[in-house]
Amino acid sequence: MAENMRYLRNFFIYNCLFAFTFWNNIGLAMKNELFTSVPNNFLQDGLDKKNLSLPHSYTNNQQSKADFGWVVIENTTESLSLSEIKKDNVRKLITLLSNFRKGSRLQNLTLTNMSVDWKDFIKALQTVWHSSIEYFSINNLIQEGNVRSSRFDYSDTSMKALALNNVRITDLYFSQDDIYNIFANMNIEALTIADSELIHMVCPSSDSPFRNKFKSLSKVSFMTSRMKSLRYLDMSSNLLRNSGAEKRCQWTDSLSELDLSSNQLTESVFECLPVNINKLDLQNNQIASVPTGIAELQSLKELNLASNRLADLPGCRAFAGLEILNIERNLILTPSADFFESCPSVKELQAGQNPFKCSCELQDFLRLERQSGGKLSGWPEAYVCKYPEDLSGTQLKDFHLTELACNTTLLLVTALLLTLVLVAVVAFLCIYLDVLWYVRMLWQWTQAKRRAWHDCPEGRETVLQFHAFISYSERDSLRVKNELIPNLEKGEGCIQLCQHERNFIPGKSIVENIINCIEKSYKSIFVLSPNFVQSEWCHYELYFAHHKLFSENSNSLVLILLEPIPPYVIPARYHKLKALMAKRTYLEWPKERSKRALFWANLRAAISINLSVPVEQNRTEL
Repeated sequence: MAENMRYLRNFFIYNCLFAFTFWNNIGLAMKNELFTSVPNNFLQDGLDKKNLSLPHSYTNNQQSKADFGWVVIENTTESLSLSEIKKDNVRKLITLLSNFRKGSRLQNLTLTNMSVDWKDFIKALQTVWHSSIEYFSINNLIQEGNVRSSRFDYSDTSMKALALNNVRITDLYFSQDDIYNIFANMNIEALTIADSELIHMVCPSSDSPFRNKFKSLSKVSFMTSRMKSLRYLDMSSNLLRNSGAEKRCQWTDSLSELDLSSNQLTESVFECLPVNINKLDLQNNQIASVPTGIAELQSLKELNLASNRLADLPGCRAFAGLEILNIERNLILTPSADFFESCPSVKELQAGQNPFKCSCELQDFLRLERQSGGKLSGWPEAYVCKYPEDLSGTQLKDFHLTELACNTTLLLVTALLLTLVLVAVVAFLCIYLDVLWYVRMLWQWTQAKRRAWHDCPEGRETVLQFHAFISYSERDSLRVKNELIPNLEKGEGCIQLCQHERNFIPGKSIVENIINCIEKSYKSIFVLSPNFVQSEWCHYELYFAHHKLFSENSNSLVLILLEPIPPYVIPARYHKLKALMAKRTYLEWPKERSKRALFWANLRAAISINLSVPVEQNRTEL
């Protein structure tokens, strides 16, 4: 009988447990059909959500508080919200959370009114990090005890967002790295720490590894519009752009320092800047110019435009109070020289490391540097020529060009003056040296030679027919005809002389006859006197004889000085005669009869030669 009663009791207990489990699972299944996995207001505390059914052991809030010390606010298969987490029950919480490993359906966890020490907080955070929870929020956290350096395993997590709201730390002084390193290395989509006062905490000792992906500058401005105490905003290393089609920007009036470096901003960024900005960093963007007509930034003191695409120094029409400008590493070839005139308030200009083109256009900028009084920062090391290639690497301080090379007007005036002076000198020399006469004589000689070449058969060589051609002034003809010619022709050796009065061919021009006689004569005798230098035809004869002297490279001139010729009597155009008398030996006509025998002997020796044509034949031809 006792054995039967024991069997019936066990059967009843098993049926009750089965019924309880069956209906409990049905209730959970029904609630799961109505649940949304990720609520939009995840950062809120969830107090306004409707409480759903819990497993039997947590159904009664009073029972949960009695058993574990916390209050269950919400409990579904995907969301759990607990309150009143203290030192004495945080270990039980950690044990509970360790059951929600990956694969579990729990995704949202909210803890409210949590007061624990740093060690337990890190353990709870580490447990959640390796669980299936994706969205974790802690509201009203009191950090008790001392903050110590802790190790944290960041691998293998499902977490996407972590929010800490209203955090208070009772430790008055601690190392910033102990807290900062924990959160800075969390590679998750969203990390929010709001309304948290960290007393005596200084800035981090290293840069954050986070790289944001903000794209719209106007949206960032609207985010700050209600931040009445915001003074400094760092939006560097993002993907920020500003399009003219976007809404008008609306920044908070308290913002005084803005860092927009390393973005994708163009010159349109100047249409979306805080009006009260004091320090602006726009380096490493895609700004090609500073447009005119933008809103004035009267409070701007420091502007950084380094590493952009600017081709010239910007004006300061919109930056009346600008004091420091950094425009390094741009595309400036020849910076404008009126920068300090348009920007009188600028105390420091950083314009180095640009590809300067060392040309005349750069001279004004170099002059500006000398007048700036040391306002160019980095001078002269950072200011180096890039173009042209032969000056590449030359510091601007060592680059110099003359004023004449760079002043076009001065260069033209100088060239014109030099041209006029040259023309005047040439004209003077032409008149003084009678250059036109020589040109005319050269032309006549060329024409005579051309006609002679045309009239004579090819290959015919000029045959010497006379010992000498004699040139003299008509005023000296008596002495020549009565003494010179008879003594040479009637003496020994049968000297044959060519004289214009008896040997010039009728019908030919005087110039052709002169050239013909000179070319058919072995020597040319010039009887020099003051009358000779005054004769035009004597000058012709001397010119052509001198031309033969140089063209044939022969020693064919014989000079007889009939009377002394004062240098002032010789005209300027007789410079060849002056040269001949200075360089060549000439015979003086002796006044004493005792010396004339030697004179005739020397003259005969100078013109003596065996002619290929007999004297009688010469006379017959002429």
